[in-house]
Amino acid sequence: MAGSAAVLEDSSLLSKLDRALLPLERLFALLSGLTVFSLMFLAAYSVTGRKFFNSPLSGYVDYIEAAMPLIAFMGVSFVQREGGHIRMDIVIAALKGRAMWLFELLSVLLILLVILALIWGSWSHFDRSFDMSRPLWSRDSSIDIGIPIWPSKLLVPVAFSVLALRLMLQSWGYARAFVLGLEAPVAVPLILTVAEQARLEAEQLEGAD
Repeated sequence: MAGSAAVLEDSSLLSKLDRALLPLERLFALLSGLTVFSLMFLAAYSVTGRKFFNSPLSGYVDYIEAAMPLIAFMGVSFVQREGGHIRMDIVIAALKGRAMWLFELLSVLLILLVILALIWGSWSHFDRSFDMSRPLWSRDSSIDIGIPIWPSKLLVPVAFSVLALRLMLQSWGYARAFVLGLEAPVAVPLILTVAEQARLEAEQLEGAD
């Protein structure tokens, strides 16, 4: 599993690109969180309508299906930047120096290859759904209330494209660390020990006072 991680910054081009991409990643993650929050209200509205007025929200399942890409994919790049995805920490903890950076580089490059294939495939799905000559520019729609599906399909390659940019930056960071033998490279998640996590939490509490 992934532990807490820190991403170092400096004045290098790599770090500047890392910081430039971060606001977009945070925006996407915020949209994902707001979508989850909104679906809770929709669920409460639908259940209340069914329970007391025998009139549930029409198209509730359609709304959930349309929101799934927002929930599932929009925050994935931000989590990658923070080192929050599932990781083989037991294996990584046994590696040090260049061996660790090489392992990280190879794993990120493999992920990047998969993501590039997913971008191509998800864009093809969007392209089959989108048609400027059709009503609402859509060749298909949801079953219940006829919501166009192409906006949801478009979100997938967009979110994966941002993730691909993040993986490219991390590949650069790990490759740079491997070649130069760096101990603490910038723009990549550095897994913190329990002692380091406790120190940072203490510093945050002191700053809050």
